[in-house]
Amino acid sequence: MPATVRPSSPDAAVPLPADDPSIFEMDLRGLRARWAAQADLPAISAETMIGADARAQALGYPQDRLMEHAGTAVAAAVRALAVDLERWGTGPIVILCGPGNNGGDGYVAARRLALAGASVIVAVVATDTHPAGAAGKNWDRIARDPGIAKVHVPVPRDVAIFGKDIARSAVVVDALLGTGVSGALRQPIRAAVELIGTARAAGVPIVAVDTPTALDLSSGEPSEPVVHADLTVTFHRAKTGLITRQGAAYAGRVLVAPIGIPAGADRG
Repeated sequence: MPATVRPSSPDAAVPLPADDPSIFEMDLRGLRARWAAQADLPAISAETMIGADARAQALGYPQDRLMEHAGTAVAAAVRALAVDLERWGTGPIVILCGPGNNGGDGYVAARRLALAGASVIVAVVATDTHPAGAAGKNWDRIARDPGIAKVHVPVPRDVAIFGKDIARSAVVVDALLGTGVSGALRQPIRAAVELIGTARAAGVPIVAVDTPTALDLSSGEPSEPVVHADLTVTFHRAKTGLITRQGAAYAGRVLVAPIGIPAGADRG
């Protein structure tokens, strides 16, 4: 029997994403309705989200499980968008993964999309080939999967070579940087953000994981360059930066997915 959202969560009847295979049969409207209780919660800042995540782990909700739900929600949303736009199966799903937990969400999404029948390419946009923590565990899982293509792009030149065929992608997923990141972008992340811009200019839809990279989740202020997404899948609650006029322009449509953080973790 699948584990469901605990009673302290907004909707105890709705299974969490990793325990809810039906979400891979839904369109975007269906996903929005499925997770409506999360979208109805008040928006929070990036700092508040970081605190809620930490308190959830202190209460016994493991980071790798939160990541599993987050990445699964992203995968379902990517599939729904691709189907809605009649792009599912027309090319690979390209997932650009940064060195932290945002990249870890991307690795989970890659695995779930491959299980759903997609052709998936993961680009590791980082100096090191192996991330730490829960992200590293999820990298290890896809590293053993011959059905997922993987490439390491540690410097801008490698990003440029990798991106020569980016216009052939069905969808590009921005899993580069997430909550709590600020300041000027460093390489190779900057080059990857510019590549995402090239893909969007070629008509490829962009899905951002938690936040478009280089958009401040608290204020909605962008750095330069910044990812301009068609769809952003954020977690637990809407973020204040995604609902400002400027932030919303970069986020595109926003889905708020549950990942198992209890309501008690919001108070602390």
